[in-house]
Amino acid sequence: MSDPGDYVVISTVQGQFVEAQIKAFLQAHDIPCLLRGESLRVTHAISVDGIGAAEVLVPASQADAARELLAQAERGELAIAADDDISDT
Repeated sequence: MSDPGDYVVISTVQGQFVEAQIKAFLQAHDIPCLLRGESLRVTHAISVDGIGAAEVLVPASQADAARELLAQAERGELAIAADDDISDT
């Protein structure tokens, strides 16, 4: 993995489920991902009004690609259609 000092914040998210989804999504696209700040929520169960939010970090060299992937996902461009047969993959 790259030096954590070479990572940049591409998003701030709230909630353990969202964090896990984004991290898995980026890693599935071969983009390493770190989460920073989630320990407050885990250790103190605080997740209100931005307290306990986590920053999503990726290597600076892959930040633009990661932002574009997240934007495509947000627009629904990467969704798997219900009639797609994924058993052939």
